[in-house]
Amino acid sequence: MRSPLLWTLIASVALLCGVGGWLLADPATSRSEALKTAGLAGGAVVALYALWLNDRRRRVEEARQVIEQQRHDVDRERISDERFAKSVELLGHEADQVRVGALHALAGLARTRPEYRQTVLDVLCSYLRRPFTHGRYDSPEKSGAPEEERELQVRLTAQRLIRDLLPPSDVDGPGPDLDLTGAVLEYFDLSRRRIGGLLLRHASLYSSTNLSGSVFTGQAYFTAAGTGPGRLVGVFRCRNATFLDRAWFSGTEFSERANFSHTTFAGPTTFKGATFAKEVLFDGAAFSGPVEAALPDGWKLDPQNGGYVAVPI
Repeated sequence: MRSPLLWTLIASVALLCGVGGWLLADPATSRSEALKTAGLAGGAVVALYALWLNDRRRRVEEARQVIEQQRHDVDRERISDERFAKSVELLGHEADQVRVGALHALAGLARTRPEYRQTVLDVLCSYLRRPFTHGRYDSPEKSGAPEEERELQVRLTAQRLIRDLLPPSDVDGPGPDLDLTGAVLEYFDLSRRRIGGLLLRHASLYSSTNLSGSVFTGQAYFTAAGTGPGRLVGVFRCRNATFLDRAWFSGTEFSERANFSHTTFAGPTTFKGATFAKEVLFDGAAFSGPVEAALPDGWKLDPQNGGYVAVPI
């Protein structure tokens, strides 16, 4: 007999009889008092069993909820993986509308599942690293072919989604990494965003490029990148930005105006081999790390507060 209920009943009856018989044997105790006390003793055993049973049911329910949550997490993970794989597959679809939808699906996944954010950003960057050309890049007077215009709209969507997925510049902690080596970008805007490492080696930046107010927590490489006109003049804006680590502009070609006013370079910085075809501004730019800066004509570095500040000559 292993039933807890049966043993509880036996113990309750035994206690009822034992206590009742003991009290009835006492001449000083009335029969009603003896039966009342014995009933309380037997009821106490039943109450203890009820408490144990309630606690057991609670633990069983908690275990069931844990299992259900684990099952839900597994299903959610599987659905997210399938959604990710399907979206990546659709990035190769011939229709530009389908590719745009796939980009938005990936961005939505990154918003609902933060652990996917870096992976989704890597996929968006890899899409932008695909070879791309536009008739306007060779000659501003020329128009692009219809397929070039459609692909440009897809790429502009990818660029905007990258910016949307990056945290604001005023949050703490490292930012996500972006690898855009050799990418062809137009209207590239990462203003007021927090970025980890940024690779723009040999990238082509058309129309305006805006990095103003951004914080770069990792190494930023613009080696041999170049700016050029697209629909607009290829202005490079990097006002009030902060580079906490290496900032490498070696060999970068600025075909239009470049603005680094009030930007902080806290790590090793170089502009060796960089060319500035038009005006460049370094008003209030501060260099606190090792500097290998061959600044353009009209600018020099002056020591200030343990670092250097770019000032006009």
